[in-house]
Amino acid sequence: MDPQPLLANADVSFKLILTEQQNHAKELVCAEELSRWGALVVMSGDGLIHEVVNGLMERPDWETAIWKPLCSLPGGSGNALAASLNYYAGYEQVTNEDLLTNCTLLLCRRHLSPMNLLSMHTASGLHLYSGLSLARGFIADVDLESEKYRRLGEMRFTLGTFFCLAALRIYQGQLAYLPVGSTISKKPASPPLMHNGPVDTYLIPLDEPVPSHWTVVPYQDFVLVLVLLHTHLSPEMFAAPMGRCAAGVMHLFYVRAGVSRAMLLRLFLAMQKGKHMECDCPYLVHVPVVAFRLEPKNQRGAFSVDGELMMCEAVQGQVHPDCFWMVSGSRDVPPSWETQQRPPPEKPL
Repeated sequence: MDPQPLLANADVSFKLILTEQQNHAKELVCAEELSRWGALVVMSGDGLIHEVVNGLMERPDWETAIWKPLCSLPGGSGNALAASLNYYAGYEQVTNEDLLTNCTLLLCRRHLSPMNLLSMHTASGLHLYSGLSLARGFIADVDLESEKYRRLGEMRFTLGTFFCLAALRIYQGQLAYLPVGSTISKKPASPPLMHNGPVDTYLIPLDEPVPSHWTVVPYQDFVLVLVLLHTHLSPEMFAAPMGRCAAGVMHLFYVRAGVSRAMLLRLFLAMQKGKHMECDCPYLVHVPVVAFRLEPKNQRGAFSVDGELMMCEAVQGQVHPDCFWMVSGSRDVPPSWETQQRPPPEKPL
């Protein structure tokens, strides 16, 4: 499906730029004169949106740059963000050209919604942002190890799931989180981490223990850990059927070691329709959180951040509410547990 006829009919003019290598999009948005454009439209998988968001946050004028509206048109094998936006618009769950058509129609309608942003810090000093997810364990393995099958499109994830089930791995580490509702009156005693970007009020240095009002998971053997800001992991993986996150909230899922391959397969098959939380699996836990810390016991495996590889090391993160605009299906703002006022774009798309 070529989106250009729909865009032309809606009087959407654009300049097409083809990226040539990894981080090209990040470099482009770091240097671009953003006032020339009404929006930045990314037609690719989730990784390119990741580059664009981090490029905007690295700019000296990040406070205004991050408010340039973004749009996701699915063009890769991993299109979780586009699938989530499709769901928020009230469309049926679709894939491939149907998903591209729906997302193009959203762009033509020019409606915007504010989105949460996850700020993360690692033990090696890396600071990065995510607009979608962080995963360790089974989901990260499927995502990263199926890269070699990209030519198969979304089928790569199905194939990767069966391969990773056959060689199911256990990952050790300490997981802690700050649940929703534990944050308004309890701030950390240590000064918050400072950096270019919004202040991470609830995070303290990784070499310090988490504050006492955080929850420390008593288990240290996991099949997977997933932090998710949206509803979908892919167009056919409805991971968070509880719906769109409130402003300043993200989903934390984890599956403890001990789950059988058969049960794990059942969960992922049910996830296609968002029914996995109905499987009554005692190993699967979901918690709405505002911050987390994950400290692997070793460097086995890797993290997947918005579908991109990140070295396995201690990492912590905090979600920031309504940090940027995206083309979406409505102007409705998600319910917020903190009152946040964010400026609208200076001019319409």
